[in-house]
Amino acid sequence: MTEATMRTKLSLATALALVLTAATLGLQQAHAESFGPVLQVNEGIITGYELEQRKAFLKLLNAPGDTDAQAEKALIEDRIRLDAARRAGIVVSDAALDEGLTEFAGRANMDKDTFITEIGKAGIAPETFRDFVRAGIAWREVVRAKFGGRVKISESEIDRAMSSTAELGQGTRALFSEIILPAPPGQEAEAMALAEKLSALQGSAAFAQAARTYSASASRDQGGRINWTPLADLPPVLRNLALSLKPGEASKPLQGNGAVAVFMLQAIDENGPVKKDPERVEYAQYLIPGGRSSTALAEAARITAGADTCDDIYTLAKGVPASQLTRITQSQAQVPADIALELAHLDPGESSAAIVRGDTLVYLMLCKREKDLPAAAPTAEAAATPAGSAAPAADAAGAAAAAPAAPSRDEVRLRLLNQRLSAYAESYLADLIADAVIQRR
Repeated sequence: MTEATMRTKLSLATALALVLTAATLGLQQAHAESFGPVLQVNEGIITGYELEQRKAFLKLLNAPGDTDAQAEKALIEDRIRLDAARRAGIVVSDAALDEGLTEFAGRANMDKDTFITEIGKAGIAPETFRDFVRAGIAWREVVRAKFGGRVKISESEIDRAMSSTAELGQGTRALFSEIILPAPPGQEAEAMALAEKLSALQGSAAFAQAARTYSASASRDQGGRINWTPLADLPPVLRNLALSLKPGEASKPLQGNGAVAVFMLQAIDENGPVKKDPERVEYAQYLIPGGRSSTALAEAARITAGADTCDDIYTLAKGVPASQLTRITQSQAQVPADIALELAHLDPGESSAAIVRGDTLVYLMLCKREKDLPAAAPTAEAAATPAGSAAPAADAAGAAAAAPAAPSRDEVRLRLLNQRLSAYAESYLADLIADAVIQRR
């Protein structure tokens, strides 16, 4: 073999070694990026692999909304739930986990092993499924241990619930007082610091005085007092407060778009009028430039003085761009949380100018509330009936058989208990998230 040939072979061997080394390093880097930490939650971490697995799992379950954002949020909450379980000394046994896996798979009409096989076809590891179920079981035990002893369902509560079983709890209403603090850009920390002090207030008199001094809401003149409001009209965060606070106790600060709110529960009435149907609301939203400047507040005051209905706003604000003045109809659950807080204690024709978003004052007027009834699907019998002809009379025995059986007292007790525990759980989880150390890596 000539010296030139040997040099050529050595060069090829060296080049091949370099290519293989580069490929190996690339695989190692990709592996490290996949399994490396992307989030730190308290003392634990969430890896890129876990995040991608949860995204795939949520997509397979046809979860609505942005699955990327939901996956990250769900993993953070799972870590916090498991931290709470660990601190409480709660460990999910193999038997409990197996039961939970079987129950979840049963929702898809599969046994556990078949479900694991099917999700594996989509690249989802069994551990992803197990971790998901384990966190849920652990949290359930945490909630039971922490709040189970507090929840007592009385016989009178069951009586009231059974009088309107289709809308359990809808008859309950709450009386709140509020303090709404503007938090424009750059002043959020200042507003939050004041809100923390206000949340420590004890008793209605002190809270009312603080509302008159600091609140930007129209209720300030009444010491922050807002009307009795059915729980059905309140956004979820206030429903939770109604069930978790004691009368005369203030909430922790609640941060929204351009504002910080503190609420005090004044009273709970479980004998209020029952709302049999969910509601949708129609409201006008007028975006006034200038935030809480004197010019913007003067414009809001001008509209309030001249407008008795939402139609009047269009006359008073004639010529503003369509994007600045809108009229919106939404179901109660669809209304943004900060707007829902304001609409909850407005009657039709009443207005609010408490919300500030950036340098814009959000002026709201409630136009009306109405039933939000889903369209009834025609039955096969109705669909077969020619237009204009009379539908056959329903057979009394058949109608009775088709009607759902009334729940027993034990079933109603359990439903009330779960509702109350669920409210406690949501509030407790929100507190844990607020106190957690969450960092992106």
